Amino acid sequence: MEGVRNSIAPFRGRSPLCLTGALTGLLLFLSSVPAVPLPAGGAPVRGNAYMGIGVLAHDGSDGTPPPVPRASQAEGVDVSSYQGAVNWKTLWGDGTTWAYTKATEGTSYTNPYFSSQYTGSYNIGMIRGAYHFATPDTAGGAAQADYFVQHGGGWSNDAKTLPGVLDIEWNPYGDDCFGKSKSGMVGWIRDFLNRYKSRTGRNAVIYTATSWWTQCTGGYAGFGATNPLWIARYASTVGALPAGWKTHTMWQYTSTGKTVGDHDRFNGPQDALRDFATG
Repeated sequence: MEGVRNSIAPFRGRSPLCLTGALTGLLLFLSSVPAVPLPAGGAPVRGNAYMGIGVLAHDGSDGTPPPVPRASQAEGVDVSSYQGAVNWKTLWGDGTTWAYTKATEGTSYTNPYFSSQYTGSYNIGMIRGAYHFATPDTAGGAAQADYFVQHGGGWSNDAKTLPGVLDIEWNPYGDDCFGKSKSGMVGWIRDFLNRYKSRTGRNAVIYTATSWWTQCTGGYAGFGATNPLWIARYASTVGALPAGWKTHTMWQYTSTGKTVGDHDRFNGPQDALRDFATG
């Protein structure tokens, strides 16, 4: 809101007509802002975070051209409570064949739309999975993995369920790295991944951005051999990957498109995606 206050400042002391114009402009501006609840401090309300929230949650820029569609890469989408009721029929008609839904955050929040979004994508024919928005400042990694599994983040070998995702990115509520040292962050991530593997038998996917990974883990390279990477970069190419990964499994390339949700690519065709789901 600081930008709004600055835009109003030049109109102080002006005529009522000028003030009316300023207020009209303010209302138009506010109508274009995404409806994520914001308290006085300007941060989103706990629980409302989602993949790629905010301008710093991914590398690249919304202004760069999206990649050219490729038949060799299955198209996907990720959604949260921010999208609410999703028109899965429209997404399916546009060629979207897989989806991830936010299930949990921390150890106290569950997405109120999770059931309808998770089953809706499944019922339309998509291969689907669930993700957990990590808040390492609120509870340990193992505790958050347990909460995730207990509230929709499990896995079944039915060729329709993708492994769970750890969404670890910039903290929308405060300090970028959630108050963790680089080694502390690596330890937290390891605890989450180990517990998820012991609970489900699958290695969780890691969703992150290269610059965040470098900043908050110090470029740790120890997870690339076991955990698939979902890279967040809004550009026409994937770009540099975090340390430890030679390739990516999924790519979130834009938050805009013809249909709702962030848009993603699986690094392979539909058959490979089905194989990935079965483990």
